[in-house]
Amino acid sequence: MDFELSEEQSILKDSLTRLLADNYGFEERKKHMAAPEGWSAGMWGKYAEMGLMALPFAEEDGGIGGGPVETMIVMEALGGALALEPYFPTVVLGGGFLRLGGNDALRAELAPQVAEGSLKLSFAHTERNSRYDLNQVETAARKDGTGWRISGAKGVVIGGDSADRLIVTARTAGGKGDEKGIGLFLVDANAEGVTRRGYPMQDGQRAAEITLENVSVPADAVFGDPEDGLPLIHRVVDQGIAALSAEAVGVMSAMHALTVDYMKVRKQFGVPIGSFQVLQHKAVDMFVAIEQARSITYFATMMADSEDDAERARAMHAAKAEIGRGGTLVGQNAVQIHGGVGMTMEYAVGHYFKRMTMIDFTFGDSSYHLGRLAKMGGLFAT
Repeated sequence: MDFELSEEQSILKDSLTRLLADNYGFEERKKHMAAPEGWSAGMWGKYAEMGLMALPFAEEDGGIGGGPVETMIVMEALGGALALEPYFPTVVLGGGFLRLGGNDALRAELAPQVAEGSLKLSFAHTERNSRYDLNQVETAARKDGTGWRISGAKGVVIGGDSADRLIVTARTAGGKGDEKGIGLFLVDANAEGVTRRGYPMQDGQRAAEITLENVSVPADAVFGDPEDGLPLIHRVVDQGIAALSAEAVGVMSAMHALTVDYMKVRKQFGVPIGSFQVLQHKAVDMFVAIEQARSITYFATMMADSEDDAERARAMHAAKAEIGRGGTLVGQNAVQIHGGVGMTMEYAVGHYFKRMTMIDFTFGDSSYHLGRLAKMGGLFAT
């Protein structure tokens, strides 16, 4: 199987890597984090100029017609730079719902705005008692004439404090935990009845707690079937997991590079610590974990657009389980080899480990997905 990038994909990778290297050093990242939005509006504009926002959309919707491989390239580069901009919630998740569940009118209105960088989206799904199960939805949507009224609360909404529109899950029928009766609604983030409380997370990314009180949503602002939206949620989240896996590879690779460089300059007993065999073994263990993560990310990327729900789910469970395990190993070894400096806010490696930890917990940690994969009988059906 050919894993070589095409010429266009190689240009995308090189151009983005160069842009981030020139504009996203560790000190620059601190400045971006201190901005009112918690990220760089200037970099957001540069991403739009490069066409990154338009990547996943079809040409007829104002996009470039890229696929999971292009998303993988972008997310790995953003992970390597610890980029703070809300690309994942807007383009990967929001763009996924638009592409796969938006009607013609929604795509025509919103896709070009996302592509040019003028519209930011966020997926408001997690609730206080939902844990990792996507069918655990208590926020309620009731019919109101031809439209809907939504009431409920959402937590840890990634990018939610700066989003212009929210893609909200709400129950239209059934009870908590039922797989049927879940709808997806597009809500104006500044609509009457919407309250947001934004905050920085441990990894420097931004999130929000969102309360909806009798929020009015028109009939045409619904993604797919308002009583059977869970299959669409699973499909978009699976694509999100593939993208997060690619970001994790970027994060892990950066931690490994920082650690190897540190081993070359840090001295103990008059020699570089990189000359100690036990630390060389740890560095090799990190490298092996990264290559395993890269391999499972390739597999998840190839399966991201699969129409076979079960096979796609197996791939994403496997990817998330392996990424979480490998990321923990790489992060722990990186911090241990650095010693005390690895725990400080002034040094990058600890920030990478924090981001890796947050990736592990997003949409379910390693243990959760390993358990789900085991219930399905393993990676390959028998």
